[in-house]
Amino acid sequence: MEQKVIYYNDELNDEFAGDSITAKKIDKNYVYVHKSVFKKLTHFFWYRIVAYPLAYLYLKISYHHKIVNRGVLKKYKKTGYFIYGNHTHNIGDAFIPTMVNRTKDTYVIVHPNNVSMPILGKITPSIGAIPLPGDIESTRNFMDCLKYRLEHKCAIMIYPEAHIWPYYTKIRPFKDQSFRYPVNYKKPVFSLTNVYKKRKISKKPKIVTYIDGPFFPNENSSSSEQRKELRDMCYNQMVLRSNENNVEIIKYVKKESEKND
Repeated sequence: MEQKVIYYNDELNDEFAGDSITAKKIDKNYVYVHKSVFKKLTHFFWYRIVAYPLAYLYLKISYHHKIVNRGVLKKYKKTGYFIYGNHTHNIGDAFIPTMVNRTKDTYVIVHPNNVSMPILGKITPSIGAIPLPGDIESTRNFMDCLKYRLEHKCAIMIYPEAHIWPYYTKIRPFKDQSFRYPVNYKKPVFSLTNVYKKRKISKKPKIVTYIDGPFFPNENSSSSEQRKELRDMCYNQMVLRSNENNVEIIKYVKKESEKND
């Protein structure tokens, strides 16, 4: 299979998801948490009856998905926690957190694009999408939502790289801003690293997901220092795991180095 090459400018901001969705603004009127019996039933239906088996079948059939070291999560099944992962697959990144936390509901912090689609955008909140807020008032609701989910022993999945780079085999640098959540709520942090491995027959790679942690900051440090500590612990572990990649479906080349290749 011929290797595809993508040229990029900015590791922090370039996006290669390939969609062109016009995102709606998440304002004070957006309801993050629905507590009615009907909404709880629709969540159960979309999450457990539809999304979970679909995720299992898609990942197993298409990518022979395997999870390594999931046992580190067992000790924390009675509490909420945060997971940070690399963002390298349009569909897989929506499904894999569900498979990692099999018995625990997982909510994923997403770009408003994910709740702005005409039909699917109405369903994604029921399967765990938490869109980023668009103003101060919606930020309060967003934070209340995180607190509520953690109190109900859920997992919160975050992709700190923010932008999807399909099949990327390294870890892009990311900021520590999103690590203020586990610092604020004093919850454990885990890293999730998806790597791609060769298969003997199929041209599609095998996806292997590594779970590591828990990570805790030094409680004697300031909040900003704790954010950086957590970020560095996750980043370093993800970089270490990324060395397990042994196939490169897409090669990413920085434009300024194009002439030297």
